[in-house]
Amino acid sequence: MGDAHRSGCPINLSLEVLGDKWSLLIIRDIMFGDRRHFRALLTRSEEGIASNILADRIGKLTELGLITSAPDPSHKQRVRLSLTEPAIQLVPVMAHLGAWGRRHLPVSPELAIRAQLLEEGGPPLWDAFMDELRELHLGVPRPSGTPSVLGSLTAAYLALVQEKAPLG
Repeated sequence: MGDAHRSGCPINLSLEVLGDKWSLLIIRDIMFGDRRHFRALLTRSEEGIASNILADRIGKLTELGLITSAPDPSHKQRVRLSLTEPAIQLVPVMAHLGAWGRRHLPVSPELAIRAQLLEEGGPPLWDAFMDELRELHLGVPRPSGTPSVLGSLTAAYLALVQEKAPLG
């Protein structure tokens, strides 16, 4: 990205970081799909990202401080990706983007359910989700007994996928 910016406008600067075709989708997949490895991001992306583009964007997101990578303790030859605090703070942005998309674009029900639940839950749910992401990605404990937002979002998604699946 370098030091040359088109302007100091906060929207412009944010778009310089997140405005390409893939960066927010990679963050989305790590955030909502719990896809923490390169292969999972590559093979389970609904949009079908190419491996060279994925590698490039992971490098850029790492360089920009939005994700980190570390050896996966469960598998010596894999690297596990984690969101950083600035990426976790994108939860409200993702919620608003999803809400806008649900209102104005031809979304599919199973891919829109998480956006619907985030919109309905509003800032209290977003805060709880960010706390859960901080625990999962940064190791910051959240209050015990707190229900999993990611678990409920994933369950709602899977229920609609199952409902849509042909019997047989």
